[in-house]
Amino acid sequence: MELLMFGLVLLKGLSPCFGFPNGAPTSACDDMVPRHTGVQPQPTPAPYTILTSTRTLQTGQPITVTITGTNYKGVLLEARSAASTSTNALGSWQLPPPDTKFLQCSGNKQGAITHANTNSKDNTTVFTWMPPNNTNTIYFMATVAQQRTVYWLNIRSGILTKGSEGIGLATGGNPGMASKGFLLLLAPCMLVSQMLPR
Repeated sequence: MELLMFGLVLLKGLSPCFGFPNGAPTSACDDMVPRHTGVQPQPTPAPYTILTSTRTLQTGQPITVTITGTNYKGVLLEARSAASTSTNALGSWQLPPPDTKFLQCSGNKQGAITHANTNSKDNTTVFTWMPPNNTNTIYFMATVAQQRTVYWLNIRSGILTKGSEGIGLATGGNPGMASKGFLLLLAPCMLVSQMLPR
């Protein structure tokens, strides 16, 4: 019996050394720092980008969010207000994709998404988020772990703004692409106008 008790105490004491293979703890909601004992975030720029299906918030319209880059095993993903320094998680995530789950943050049962296991996740892992009614600007923030000892903090999307849907570049994309797209649209129009009889 003493040996069993010793084993349980030892296992409990060592468990923080293994990280959190079944998802981030709620204590990570505010600062989004994994509680991986003895491990610091990577000082280099993250090899990840957060892309969204739109840059416009509309009540009742879900937004899809994708973390692009190399495969990853751990994640903590939230939406936050761009109009304040609040660390409250906003909106609600919809059905989590495989190998992920909800994490209650800011009293919101669906306030964040985290990993459910250490299976590899990639660009095909798509998250769906529903905006709250009373928010005008938000951004998505993530902590992404390639493995327990290699993770990046404060990965942010571009800012999404409340308004009517228009033609727009998905957040996280390259603004130069938008101007090229405009030029590609303008060029055929100019050719047609030159071909019309005067």
